[in-house]
Amino acid sequence: MMPFNEQELNQMPLVDGAIAFMVEVDTDFPATWVQLRLTQLAKEAEQALMGEVNPRLRLDGLLRLFYREWGFQGDLQQYFSSENAFLDKVLERRKGIPVSLGAILLYLAKQLELPVENVGFPTQFLLKVVWSQDDIQYINPFDGEFVSTHILRSWLIGHCGPFAEFKSEYLNEQQNNVILSRWLTVMKSALLREEQFTDALRCSDLALALNPGDPHEIRDRGYIYQQLDCLHAAAVDYSYFIEQCPEDPAADLLKLQVDALYEEPLTLH
Repeated sequence: MMPFNEQELNQMPLVDGAIAFMVEVDTDFPATWVQLRLTQLAKEAEQALMGEVNPRLRLDGLLRLFYREWGFQGDLQQYFSSENAFLDKVLERRKGIPVSLGAILLYLAKQLELPVENVGFPTQFLLKVVWSQDDIQYINPFDGEFVSTHILRSWLIGHCGPFAEFKSEYLNEQQNNVILSRWLTVMKSALLREEQFTDALRCSDLALALNPGDPHEIRDRGYIYQQLDCLHAAAVDYSYFIEQCPEDPAADLLKLQVDALYEEPLTLH
């Protein structure tokens, strides 16, 4: 089901990989409109900043344009809405979450030939600006503010607990396939909350194309199958998870679920 292999995904702009995935999840996703809108924004940014040759001032100008003049912002009120994960809705509403806003901003920065990279930090998606080996800045795409490593350490402690170890690899540039896998998880969770189970199933299938055999993803797919009344398929997925993760606290509860599901009459879909 995956539209591209990992090598292809990692060589293309992150937004292009996201668009390809969103077409698979939502059959009505307006991919052409999204691509045209991104191209238009890039042209507007280039025109607005064509007189600025200093790259640092060029970046400052892009951030000002994106967050102040165009009004893109993080959605605090409906953070977990699927509208914040799908690029067409983000472009329409000018609201999103770090990964969706960051992917758009990264695309624009690359068009302006700025040294910006993506970072899959444990707490959220970040952008890294590499001016030189000893001169690196980090941007929070949720609000466009620069963040220090001290702030990032505090985020990690808040997310993982007081004994969390801050590892240097957390700030490395991340491959697109890894970012897209996390993005799919966000999309799937939002769609599940909104009871859009068919689209959530497509997210799960894409995630498994990226990470075949992932027991936690297969467990989640089992839950989706159960909601879609595909009870025997759910039981098969739950059984796989139990076999792969027998020590997981959820395994004993799922064993009871499996027994109950197998007692249900087989329904053909």
